[in-house]
This record gives sequence, C-alpha cells and structure tokens, in this order.
Amino acid sequence: MEPISSSCESPLLSHVSTNIVKDGSTDLQGRPVSRLLTGGWPASLLIIGVEIAERLAYYGISANLVTYLTNVMQQTTATAAKNVNVWSGVASMLPLLGAFVADSYLGRYWTILISSLVYLLGLICLTLSASLPSFSPPPCEDTSYFCPRPSAFQVGFFFFSLYLVALGQGGHKPCLQAFGADQFDEEDPTERKHKSSFFNWWYFGLCSGLVVSISVIMYIQENVGWGLGFGIPTMAMAIALTVFFCGTKMYRHKLPSTSPITQITQVFVAAIRKRNLSVPSQGKQRLQVIQEPFTGETRNLLPTNQFRFLDKATVATDSDHDHKTDIDWKLCTVTQVEEVKLVLRLLPIWVACLMYGVVFAQSPTFFTKQGSTMDRRIIGDFKIPAATLQSFISLSVIVLVPVYDRIFVPLARSITGNDRGITLLQRIGLGMFSSVLSMIVAAMAETKRHQAAKEFGLIDIPNETIPLSIFWLVPQYILFGISDVFTMIGLQEYFYDQMPDTMRSLGIALYLSVFGIGSFLSSILISIIEELSSRGKGQNWFANNLNKAHLDYYYWLLAALSALFLCIYITFSSCFIYKKVESNVCKDEEIL
Repeated sequence: MEPISSSCESPLLSHVSTNIVKDGSTDLQGRPVSRLLTGGWPASLLIIGVEIAERLAYYGISANLVTYLTNVMQQTTATAAKNVNVWSGVASMLPLLGAFVADSYLGRYWTILISSLVYLLGLICLTLSASLPSFSPPPCEDTSYFCPRPSAFQVGFFFFSLYLVALGQGGHKPCLQAFGADQFDEEDPTERKHKSSFFNWWYFGLCSGLVVSISVIMYIQENVGWGLGFGIPTMAMAIALTVFFCGTKMYRHKLPSTSPITQITQVFVAAIRKRNLSVPSQGKQRLQVIQEPFTGETRNLLPTNQFRFLDKATVATDSDHDHKTDIDWKLCTVTQVEEVKLVLRLLPIWVACLMYGVVFAQSPTFFTKQGSTMDRRIIGDFKIPAATLQSFISLSVIVLVPVYDRIFVPLARSITGNDRGITLLQRIGLGMFSSVLSMIVAAMAETKRHQAAKEFGLIDIPNETIPLSIFWLVPQYILFGISDVFTMIGLQEYFYDQMPDTMRSLGIALYLSVFGIGSFLSSILISIIEELSSRGKGQNWFANNLNKAHLDYYYWLLAALSALFLCIYITFSSCFIYKKVESNVCKDEEIL
C-alpha cells in the first residue's frame, strides 16, 4: 500500500494534530490517542514478547506431537501424521472465526484476552492428560510393539485438550499480529516504514521462541517426562497472558465495525439485483475508506477497473428510496464495493500458495520420523530428539532476518525505489522457489538414508538405528528457513497490507488458513497415496518401517506439485494490482 499525502491543515491546529495518531486509532474507550504516549516500537516490542512466549507454548506441543502419538498413544506413523495435519489444519482455520469476532464485535484486544484464557485452559488440561495416571496411558515395559493401549477416555480427554488449545489459538493468533501492526500509524512516513520492518522482527521473535521450544522442551519431553514437557508451555502461556494485560495503557486500538461477511454479501446481493443496469463511469473518482470525526482526516482508496460488474451495486434508483428498511441490501457505497474488490484480488494468490502450506506440513511430521531412525548422537552417547532439527529452520530465520531487514532492503530500495526493497509478491515467490528446492533436497537425503539401511542390512529391522548421522537432514531444514524469511513473512505482510483497513484481522486469518488448508490437503494426499501404494504387491510409501517405506517418492511428488503451483503463482501475481491509498487531511473537502 502506497499512501499519497496532500496537506491542507491549518497552522493553528498543527501543534495539536501532530501529536494525535492520524489513522483512526483510539484507546479502549474510543478516544483519540497521542503518538508520543502510545504505540510505536515500545508497544509492538511488548506484543512481540507475548508472541515469543505463545509460540514457545504452541510449538512445545506441535513440534513433537507426532512422537507422542506414535510412542505414547500407540498410533501408526501414517495415522499420527494425519492426526497432526488435521489438528494443525483446524488450528490454522479457526483464526477465521476469531478474526470475524474481533473485526465485527469484540475488537482485537478483548478477543486476544478471552482466547488466551481458553488457550491456557487447554494447556492445563493437556498437562494433566500427560501427568496423572488416570488420564495418561500406561508406559511401555520395553521397546516392543505390544505396549498397553490407552483407554477411550484417555484418548478422548487428550484430543479434547488438544483441540481446546486450537480453539484458543484461533482467537489469539490472527488478532495479536494485526494488533502489533496496528501500533504504527500509516499516515506517518516514518512509522509506515517501521510497520514493514515490524513483520520481519515479528517473525524473528516467533522463531526465537521456537528455538527454545524445540531445543529444550523436546529434550525434556523425550528424556524427562511428557508431563513436565507440556507443563513448561503452560507456564509460558500464563506469562504471555500476564505480559499482554500489563501493557494495556500503551496500546492503540481499532474499533470493531460492521461484520465483514455482511458487508461483502451486501455488495453481491445489490449487484445481482441491479444486474440489468449500466455500469457507472468512475473516472478519477476517490473513494472514502476511513473517516475520523475528531481530526477530520480521511484515507481514500483509489478506484480500479477490475470486477466492474460489482459497481452496479452503487447505482441509486428511485425504488431504493421507497423501501428504506433494506436499503443496505439494494444500494452500497463505493467504499464497500472497492473493499470487496480488494478481497477478490487476494483469492487467486491465496489459492496459488496452498501447495506451500502442504510442504510446510512436512517438517513436524515426516521430517521428524525420518530423523528418529538415524544416528542422533552428538557427544558420546548423548542423543538429541529428532524434532530438535526443526530448530535449524528458526536459526536460519534468526540469522537471515537482520541481514534482510538491515542490508538487503536498504540496498534493494536504492535500486528499485520501493520502500520494501522488492514487492511483496516478489518476496513470496522467492520463498516458494526455495521450498521447491527443500523438497528436492529432502528426497535426495531420504534416498541416501535408504541406501545406508540396505548397506547395513537394516531394511527389515524397524527399530534399529541406521548408522547415518541425522545431520544429513540439516540442508532441507535450512532451505525451509530461507523460504520462511521470504514467503512466510511476505504472506503475513501481504494479507495484512492488502486487505481493507477494517478487515485486517481477517487478512491475518486468511494467511493462516493457507497452512490450515495445506495441512488438510497433506492429510488427504497421504490417505490417497497410502491407499494406492498398498494395492497389489506395491510397498506402502508410509509403512511403519520407514526403511521399507518410500518417503523419497513422496518428496519428489511434492517437489513437482510445488513447481507447478509456483508457475500458477507467477501467472496470478503478474496480473495483481496493489492497493493504493491517498491520504487527505482536509476536513471540509467533499469526497465523491
């Protein structure tokens, strides 16, 4: 979004207005807020700190969940992978509900606070399910496959706790990031640049929490106990909730507006009702997006010629004024129409990124199971948990984000003239290319692991460690990290920045839904391949004995599909029109 400012402010008011945030932000009571006392980096860094604690809690569960399901809940590898994918998918789709509630009714602050309490309750229940004998299955006496099966109650309570965590994350995740970005005033040139940097440092903080979670909590879960391993994330979430509440006076707030679903539906209904009318001429008409009565300032969205059939919803007829009770479903403002166009323009990019979500789902599932079959010793007989290698994704991000933000962006900015260095869609595309490379490298590493199993005669021995270092898998994790720096952060900023100002929680939820749908698609793909590869004399690609499985075939398939979706993405992005905003601070100027 590239604001174009024009100033006609009275000198008598300048000393007052310069200290007031100009993008419509308020305090919790709806009053204008001071730029000096609220928001900016102090508030956003506090919110990033909350995210670090929350991500430590979330990844303290998700990163090693496949191990818990196979070793404690006695599920097969394929079943555990599908359960992890379904849970991750639900956890990534529920933010759509949380965003709707925040944007329409509660606002982001109250949605975060309430959902955090639900989140904490789920973590407490999860800790109890792994700690108390009546809630957790009996431990295995040896390494055989004949371990005691958990009871129906134990399984039910565990999954109830797990999905309660997903429900809490559904309100917490989309609102917290949007709330952090809200702390910067887009009408101020300096704060506008800081907002772009915020998304880089947000993900930097997220990955910092993930590194601690994976490097420490994974070891505790596998070597000390799952009860303590789930208890630490519970304490982290309690700390996050406390920190968030303590910063209340520092925050800038966006008041909730009309339901975005209702606004979008009204435009389509009105356009269909007036389908036989002529499309109005727009010319250089300016469209009001946000108005702040206390400052007299507006942010205007420049019109576009895409989806022109929707402009029929703005045509007023005599019959519109005869029935004023349902006027909103017959006549819409140009603001509503242009905001619906913004949402429609995002959908092709959203579809093209779904395969990236499928690839993203492999790290906490099959990558982890790969590592569990390999030599995990680093010093003497000290073994690291297989899930620990996920920390290389976060370490790559932690190293590359400062380089990207402080070196690459200023250098690219001097060449391109773009405040971000490169466009958001270019950034996302580069990361998607890196994800293709990661799957190719993963396939090659799995082939190497298979060859080692054959050489040492371990094909038919599922529990025997292959004398091949787990660090052969590090390159695929590092490529994942590089991909995250570009695509993950790019998607976050893209879906926040290009959504209508009143629907930004929904924008973050749409970004998260890429990974939710990706997890569901991964689960469906596993089921299909498992069925097809088991027919006849074929070997199941996801056999419990990974030495007989063919994860390498699966990774090659994902690499091919990712390359195909990258081509689709390039096609869609070449036609994309970025949102453009014109700032107008003239109080009495008429907006057509």
